[in-house]
Amino acid sequence: MLLRFTKMHGLGNDFMVLDLISQHAHIQPKHARQWGDRHTGIGFDQLLLVEAPNNPDVDFRYRIFNADGSEVEQCGNGARCFARFVLDKRLTMKRQIRVETASGIIELDTHADGQVSVNMGAPRLEPAQIPFQAQAQACSYAIEVDGQTLQIATVSMGNPHAVLRVEDADTAPVRSLGPKLEQHPRFPQRVNVGFLQVIDRQHAKLRVWERGAGETQACGTGACAAAVAAISQGWMDSPLRIELPGGRLAIEWAGPGLPVMMSGPAVRVFEGQVRL
Repeated sequence: MLLRFTKMHGLGNDFMVLDLISQHAHIQPKHARQWGDRHTGIGFDQLLLVEAPNNPDVDFRYRIFNADGSEVEQCGNGARCFARFVLDKRLTMKRQIRVETASGIIELDTHADGQVSVNMGAPRLEPAQIPFQAQAQACSYAIEVDGQTLQIATVSMGNPHAVLRVEDADTAPVRSLGPKLEQHPRFPQRVNVGFLQVIDRQHAKLRVWERGAGETQACGTGACAAAVAAISQGWMDSPLRIELPGGRLAIEWAGPGLPVMMSGPAVRVFEGQVRL
């Protein structure tokens, strides 16, 4: 069986996108692992599945698999590519769509200039909701890694994030410290790790170690989590710009209980077919 797919990226965070509305297949974790390999497969950070919704009040269902086969709750850069994909493929004529994810409903708005805005919903800060092992909610937490004590913020944007402030994002120990924090026992479902350099009140640089994918060129939920952490601790003000290795995202957040708004590009790279 041949399946049509589209390769896309949002600021270099790259995806294989499958339309499972006009074509039908049962996708398993082993397929994500096979196709995600950059040497023997198609190569991607995440596999995005476009499905018919279970909820009659939304337009689509959105599922996400990492390249290691693990299914995750949310992906901000993927959400923008999802919106661009369903419009390009004429699965909808709407420029504003509501999408069902494993972590809840998100709203996507595609603009004429190619930019896509995503209402990511309100961040969750309670430790149990992230999930993170802590006795009480705080703006930051001390955590032990290899005998050193680090201060991190924790945020859920539908998926778990730890945010660590660094002096220089370019030289931050992303590849050595990222996997240790990802697998830290205080994060029972593992965690995405953001290394945030604050440049001024509305401008920051960020690198992200993503659980199940490693360091990526950009992470939309990571940028949202970093913005929430920076605003909550008084380091930055909304709206703000987050510079990632793959490019820039615009983030707005007005405070607790209110949604995070993210805007950025979504690009189609090529079309292909893969044998299932």
